[in-house]
Amino acid sequence: MSLAIGLGIGASAVVAKYIGREDLERAKESSTVINYVALLFAAVLIAACWFFMEPLFALMGADAGLIALIHDYMSIWFPGSVLLVGLMTANSILRAHGDSKTPSILMAGSGLINALLDPLFIFGYGPVPAMGIKGAAIATLVAWTVGYGYLFYHLAIKHRLISTRLPSRQILISSSREMLRIGLPAAGANMMTPLAMGTMTAIAAGFGTSVVAAFGVGARLEPIATLLILAMSSTLPPLISQNYGAGRLDRIKEAYSMSLRFIVIWQLAVYLLLVLAAPWIARVFTSDPEVLETLRLFIWILPIGYGMQGIIILSNSSLNAMHRPMTALYLSVARFFVLYVPCAYLGSRFFGVPGFFGGAVFANSLMAIISWITVKRALAAEKALHAV
Repeated sequence: MSLAIGLGIGASAVVAKYIGREDLERAKESSTVINYVALLFAAVLIAACWFFMEPLFALMGADAGLIALIHDYMSIWFPGSVLLVGLMTANSILRAHGDSKTPSILMAGSGLINALLDPLFIFGYGPVPAMGIKGAAIATLVAWTVGYGYLFYHLAIKHRLISTRLPSRQILISSSREMLRIGLPAAGANMMTPLAMGTMTAIAAGFGTSVVAAFGVGARLEPIATLLILAMSSTLPPLISQNYGAGRLDRIKEAYSMSLRFIVIWQLAVYLLLVLAAPWIARVFTSDPEVLETLRLFIWILPIGYGMQGIIILSNSSLNAMHRPMTALYLSVARFFVLYVPCAYLGSRFFGVPGFFGGAVFANSLMAIISWITVKRALAAEKALHAV
């Protein structure tokens, strides 16, 4: 998934840059190259994962019985995940061209197909036999196949963004290099989140199972509470990349600043709603008194930093869009392993559970300031280059 997201970010940045330069033919050629190279690159990596599948899962602690089930699922999921990379890349290309409606329809539609087919293929019905865990993988594969077919139709037929001519060797190499130069660091940055969350869960475990349970529930609430941040992190980069290609740094500055102001105000409103609804939200997930109390504490403290988290995410997205992927990667590493995890750990040692949550908020606030300064410096550097 991190690879798919990363290559999608790279695709969007490259294609949108050429659109901003009004070089539509080069944008079309880049869309063609990126679409096929992303699939090929993913296929090679997935083949390597397939080859080492059993040793990898054994290293994670899976016993022989579990590995057999994993093999049943992953033997279908791994080949099909090439289509997942294709979906993410095609989504990003369409967004770079200004079509955000089609990717939204696709994501909702493929999710619905998967949800409808899962019980049918897992448990069986009528002529369809029960396939168990294999059925779940097949349902996902069917959803991805239909989704990619739908997107490819829009790319190649409706919008004519895929060229029927073979690109020149120069364009093949340059477009591939540009996408991977941005996509691979972006994929690495996305891998930081699960690593950091695993470490945070380990710290929470030091307070007992009730804190682990509350932290787990809170972590599931977070994607809902920060949904708009995730949406803007997909829509802001194409706008920035287009203006980056056009040399309109004033528009980049305006779009970036307006996005930050809006997301901070929005997340503050979300925080107030969460605090007011905290007693009812907590009871939806648990009736255990200890977990209830810790979950309320989570809701009262951590979401106050979601606005700062939005600044970090949108800043990283903007840096990728301005073709500064390594800067975005360094910020991600610093955020999680220099600030977020250490501050949460120190807070937990000195102030217990409130300090654990408060340390995370402090780290996000400090990182938001650093990220904002970094983007401002990047814009100043670009302005100096354009002035030469």
